[in-house]
Amino acid sequence: MHVQTILSSKGDSAVVTVKPDDAIADVAQILAERRIGGVVVSTDGSDIVGILSERDIVRSLALRGAVCLSERAADMMTRNPTCCHRDDSAHDVLQRMTDGRFRHMPVVDEDRLVGIVTIGDVVKARLQELSLEKDALEGMVKGW
Repeated sequence: MHVQTILSSKGDSAVVTVKPDDAIADVAQILAERRIGGVVVSTDGSDIVGILSERDIVRSLALRGAVCLSERAADMMTRNPTCCHRDDSAHDVLQRMTDGRFRHMPVVDEDRLVGIVTIGDVVKARLQELSLEKDALEGMVKGW
């Protein structure tokens, strides 16, 4: 299965982005309202300046307290995040997420943001793929 298939199955292809100068408190509000775990930091909604996750915010809160809520997204984001392309396989994306220990990966086409996949999206896709393979193998063994 490819990333494009995962994006298509998600339905809503809009990626939630924030601007580099947005306050962390505002980013946290967006994450809570949208019930999502991360946002892409972008100046225009299609370039990728960085990525900011709820984990980034919680870690900063634990280390430095509420003062971090007045900082900017650019201060806390991960710069140059690992990205994937629509034709990348779900298996490869899952491996890169696992190796890098992150849960959100922007999808790009010619360096422009076209989507985002989460580890949950990729695991769901892999499970569906494995279920289809299992059914096919059972069919071959049973002579269906």
